[in-house]
Amino acid sequence: MSFTADEEREFREQFDTFDIDRNGHITCDELGEVFKALGESVAGYRLRELIAEVDKDKNGTVEWGEFLSMMDKVRSTKAKFGLADASEKTKKLVKVEGMSSASSAGTTHSFAEDETISFSDWINYVLKDDADMQSRLPIGPDQLFDAGSDGIMLCKLINSSVEGTIDERAINKKKPNMYKVHENQTLVLNSASAIGCSVVNIGAEDLISGKPHLVLGLMWQIIRIGLLAKISLKNNPNLAVLLRDGETLADFLKLSPEEILLRWFNYHLERAGHNRQVSNFSGDIKDSENYTILLSQIAPAEFGVDRSPLQEREPNKRAEKMLQQADKIGCRAFVRPTDVVNGNSKLNLAFVANLFNTYPALDPSDGLPDFDIGDFDETREEKTFRNWMNSLGVQPFVNNLYSDLNDGLVLLELMNKIKPGVVDQARVNKPPYKFGAQMKMIENCNYVVELARQLGFSVVGIDGNDLNQGNRTLTLAIVWQMMRAYTIRLLETLAGGGKTISDADIISWANKTLKDGKKTSSVASFKDPSIGTSLAVIDLVDSIRPGIIDYDQVNNAQSDDDKLLNAKYAISMSRKAGARIYALPEDLVEVKPKMVLTVFACLMARSLQKV
Repeated sequence: MSFTADEEREFREQFDTFDIDRNGHITCDELGEVFKALGESVAGYRLRELIAEVDKDKNGTVEWGEFLSMMDKVRSTKAKFGLADASEKTKKLVKVEGMSSASSAGTTHSFAEDETISFSDWINYVLKDDADMQSRLPIGPDQLFDAGSDGIMLCKLINSSVEGTIDERAINKKKPNMYKVHENQTLVLNSASAIGCSVVNIGAEDLISGKPHLVLGLMWQIIRIGLLAKISLKNNPNLAVLLRDGETLADFLKLSPEEILLRWFNYHLERAGHNRQVSNFSGDIKDSENYTILLSQIAPAEFGVDRSPLQEREPNKRAEKMLQQADKIGCRAFVRPTDVVNGNSKLNLAFVANLFNTYPALDPSDGLPDFDIGDFDETREEKTFRNWMNSLGVQPFVNNLYSDLNDGLVLLELMNKIKPGVVDQARVNKPPYKFGAQMKMIENCNYVVELARQLGFSVVGIDGNDLNQGNRTLTLAIVWQMMRAYTIRLLETLAGGGKTISDADIISWANKTLKDGKKTSSVASFKDPSIGTSLAVIDLVDSIRPGIIDYDQVNNAQSDDDKLLNAKYAISMSRKAGARIYALPEDLVEVKPKMVLTVFACLMARSLQKV
């Protein structure tokens, strides 16, 4: 190999972009993080394949010498390597030196400048009517990180994605000092976690200081969740027209939001008599042709959207003219011409999702099956479990609590989070499955049940086939015990001493804490009807963090509406105080014992923390 000094310097910069922790090895996880920064979602098995193409010594990572050897082959023989293609794409990333409060010094992180433009535009759009944001908007791309530093804008963004997640009474709005700012960012992180964002290795200090890769990563998760949440039969029953011959609604519900969006896109292309289809949000949309056809199909006639962009041959100019058509219906958000031409899958996914949410244009006259949406609607309990899993950073992202768990992989990942090291990775079947995929998935699920039994779960009458087939009752039984075990294990770790913590211990702690805080409320059990007022939870929060509760905001809970107001305040103030609570206000009002247990356990865990 013979490279000039400039060439080797360029290759070293590209290698270091992938080698995030600077230890001289490119791992699958690091490769995945770079793809995320590029706006691309790549499956774990494909990441392993990209590594294997270059990994001469078969140690599962790529070292500097192997990287150079790859580049030499690319230059001399025009050989094709997925890693080399990704390396070329990294040239458009902005690199920042530094660390999060939870990472090692000397790390390098990357982010795409395109995202700062897109996200700031979206924030300006969705928050334009918010009274508290009038003096702060518009936010320019160069102001994005500073604008989020006090937590107010991020709280508002969360509520714009999942309405009512944060009780506005809990936000410190009036020129918050650093202490109040920290409270706001703690509220942001715990609320983001509650809606399913992964906040692993992100601290309040990272948001306050505006760490670009962390802030953008969190913003994208919040925005994505909000955009995709509306792509459901509950929000749009007319989606049922997308069912294919022989497909049931149960089959349709197994599709991810991204898959539904692609099917919707193709539905309109087909109705237009177009001869192309899309299978991704990158290569298939780069020439703007499919976008132009889609826009002409979904736009109401009075807006005058047409197919004139197809007369332009130059890709960037055509993309700009296509976006001008999108602007006629108020849907230009998220992408610039370069994002379309370069096939940025993250931003193009957001663009298409916004189109669907604004103008789905699904014609029920095509024929809808007879169904009761209540039979397919996600319950509060299911949503809470799913958000808990996603907040822990499981891969892949869980959209459906049953179909996305049926290969056992997410459940095994959760087992390892409950008790690190408990899963023997040699026993885990991972895709791609060369043959016998169904049997491999059932084997994984049987292993889940085996581990559950080892951890003391009640698994009578449950086997791997039940999990693989998505048996709702039995899957929920396993998942609830996982969530409970995870929470209790965290409590036991914080308490120290190796003592097992029981439900009675949590109740005893709660009453002692209330008494020590000179509160009059108390609880007899997690079924105590008085919990429905939320007064005990509110008092607990104030006992753990004296003075944090504004009792002028608390009522005597005489009506159901008053109870719900108290519950909303209790949940948000618990999160603001540092408790990572996944339960919803309705769980307190209705005194759902399982969710009530998690609320009190999380508050107990917060009281045991050093800060």
